[in-house]
Amino acid sequence: MKNNLLLAFHNKQFLYLWLAEIFTQIPVNVFNFILILVIFNLTKSNTAVSVVVLSFTIPAVIFGIPAGVYTDKWNKKEVLIISNFIRALLLVILVFFSNNIYVIYIISFLFGIITQFFIPAETPLIPLIVNKGQLLSANALFGIGVFGSILIAYIISGPFLLHLGLINTLLILAISLILGGLLVSRIIVPLSEDIKRFNLSTRLPFNAFKKEVLEVASIIISTPHILSALLLLALSQILFLIVAAIAPGYANEVLHIKVEEFPILVIAPAAAGIVIGSIIIVNKLYAKRKKDIITVGIFLSAMVLMIMPYGSEIVSKEIIMEINRTLPNYFIINNRDVIMTLAFILGFANALVFIPANTLLQEKTTDSTRGKMYGVLNTFVGIFSFMPILLVGSFADLVGVGSVVMGIGVCLLLIVIAKVALRY
Repeated sequence: MKNNLLLAFHNKQFLYLWLAEIFTQIPVNVFNFILILVIFNLTKSNTAVSVVVLSFTIPAVIFGIPAGVYTDKWNKKEVLIISNFIRALLLVILVFFSNNIYVIYIISFLFGIITQFFIPAETPLIPLIVNKGQLLSANALFGIGVFGSILIAYIISGPFLLHLGLINTLLILAISLILGGLLVSRIIVPLSEDIKRFNLSTRLPFNAFKKEVLEVASIIISTPHILSALLLLALSQILFLIVAAIAPGYANEVLHIKVEEFPILVIAPAAAGIVIGSIIIVNKLYAKRKKDIITVGIFLSAMVLMIMPYGSEIVSKEIIMEINRTLPNYFIINNRDVIMTLAFILGFANALVFIPANTLLQEKTTDSTRGKMYGVLNTFVGIFSFMPILLVGSFADLVGVGSVVMGIGVCLLLIVIAKVALRY
């Protein structure tokens, strides 16, 4: 069968899961974005904002691995449904306490805990409902859904809060989560997964839990492909957090544009790059070695990030004028087009890392360990995301946003050199 991006959509079970992802990820990301705005409006304190950001990242550190262990024991479909319904209920509760910052912190923390159970149940369900020939397509579509949801949430969060108000926004998000749960309920899972008994009262003895954790640690350490995939997926997500943390400063200091223009000039082209990258991976690169595709993706990311501190000045006005002389009058480029092109390449590069790494992780793990692996991934991201939350902003204030972006690019280039030298 000819490989194509939409191949996995021929599988009705995956289509339900993908739609459920959209109806789930958009409200989750909108919730995270509006909490930052709400807390700042209530307190006018950057410290208070940092606390609320930590409130939905700390759960990944504390509960990432335990959630993965339990999710492998439970019915993943039911975990997804119940997780969405509980999170919807938390949003409804918050409607009645929307001006109480302490309740907001508590709800955000509980919301983050439940999300830690959702994540290791969602992605590991993909290889259970699609065949191996559809796996690359499924992960490409899944990646588009993840990053597309972030883009949509980034764009609509402000307008929702401004025009609908906090109460109506929370209710809409709750309804969306419920719809996501209902879509999951339509999925028919394999018998081996369906017979698992989901029981919230079930508890693993400490020794049994310890054994599970040691087992997954042993698998990760002894299997380079799994360790590499986990680290690369974590890198992909952490890189996004770092860029998000310095986005306002980058827009102001380097690009000299309004922060409101950043989504159109940078995030939208990056999302387009992810889509195009996904199409190319599935249609043209499916026979290539995944680790080679990943290496190219990291290298492209490094190059773009090392160029981006120069902003639109990377191409002089004289060169742009010379190029425009050779183009039709209706196709004139300017400095902003340069930035949009760099953002597009960065999104394209992210796809080259995210999709093959996800596919590799699913291929190299079993149904009984896959949830734990994604639990470990959540913990990795939670631990290392403290850096962008607590350090990157302050560091950018000291040395400038451009220097931070350049430093990230250099670090990625060193990773590429190490991978090539070690043939890893």
